[in-house]
Amino acid sequence: MWHARVGTRLLRGLSAGVAAIVVFFSTMTSSFAARAASEITATTTEASTAAAAEQNFPPPTGDPGIVGPGARLTTVFDGGCVLTSGPAADRDGNVFFTDITLSTRCRDPRGNPQAGVIYKYNPADGRSTVFRSPSGQANGMDFDANGNLVVTESADYGGRRVTRTDMRTGQSVILAGEYQGRPLNSPNGVSIDEQGRVYFTDPRYEGHETIDQPVEGVYRIDRDGSVHRIIVNATKPNGVLVSPDQRTLYVTDFDIGVFDTLRLTPEELASVPPLQMVLWAYPLRPDGTVGERRALVNYLPRFGADGLTADVKGNLYVAVRDAEAPGIRVYDPQGHELARIPTGKLLPTSAEFGTGREANVLYITAGKGLYRIVLNSQGYQLALRPQNR
Repeated sequence: MWHARVGTRLLRGLSAGVAAIVVFFSTMTSSFAARAASEITATTTEASTAAAAEQNFPPPTGDPGIVGPGARLTTVFDGGCVLTSGPAADRDGNVFFTDITLSTRCRDPRGNPQAGVIYKYNPADGRSTVFRSPSGQANGMDFDANGNLVVTESADYGGRRVTRTDMRTGQSVILAGEYQGRPLNSPNGVSIDEQGRVYFTDPRYEGHETIDQPVEGVYRIDRDGSVHRIIVNATKPNGVLVSPDQRTLYVTDFDIGVFDTLRLTPEELASVPPLQMVLWAYPLRPDGTVGERRALVNYLPRFGADGLTADVKGNLYVAVRDAEAPGIRVYDPQGHELARIPTGKLLPTSAEFGTGREANVLYITAGKGLYRIVLNSQGYQLALRPQNR
């Protein structure tokens, strides 16, 4: 859920020493990994605390029914490599998020690329630990009604697929890895409807792998396992969200004009203007197909929207990667702006509400960290089916 065009001028890689710790941790035996997890978490917590003290985010503005006068964005994690994304909260309140380890920036001292990380943040103790690495270059994530974690895996040495992990057993299955017999481009955003159907976007921003699909599209995975391409007229679809009333499919179109930012120089990237930056609303029919779209927000000539989420009223919380005013912008379903949550100099990638007691806490991925803010609004989540203990 991101792009590197503007980020090339603002983001910098993590130090080789910390990068080596993450890669080394992912290869250790389980008994030693437990001790290492404690050590790396302690280091991360200390770094995050220091970052929180140093970071001074501007206060949010807008509708007091959404942002109260004392609401402030705070840092809970700042230990990623260059780019975090895909926040998703489980039924116990833990927040999972991805660290997209770009192969040209995230390497160990010997030059080996990192293999992606999924982190787990526990609000009860404030600790962030490695949930899974390698992650298949995990990008977007969402929990289904059974509490399973659905993950999109991107290109750049990633899986280029959509997987589902049973959080009770840890076992994963592949929901989609190709379409019409050819590999997907680079699955990115993901959202799940109340019928259990999975919607995901398939653009390409990075990766040396061949591009085998004729378009950068939006797909639906039905419960019988069949995969359907449902949108072809968004030139570079990024974020995707099923509205709380199940009647709209929101798609962020983030077209930076290139297929692989990692193989272009900063000068070349800077010369390419954004081609399309639109937040689209597609009517979502009961059968999972879409109707004629309408533009809610057109961000051109600025850079636009990445990932997004919603509250129970259907308002949208959209990560906007405008370098002059980065942050979360809140819109009503008609596209009228209600509030802004600035992220300072950090370009945000996505946002998601917590669960349970933290249903009014918005978690934001930006830069190489995870941030939180307490709001007056309540987040929308799929109703969870009871688990058999």
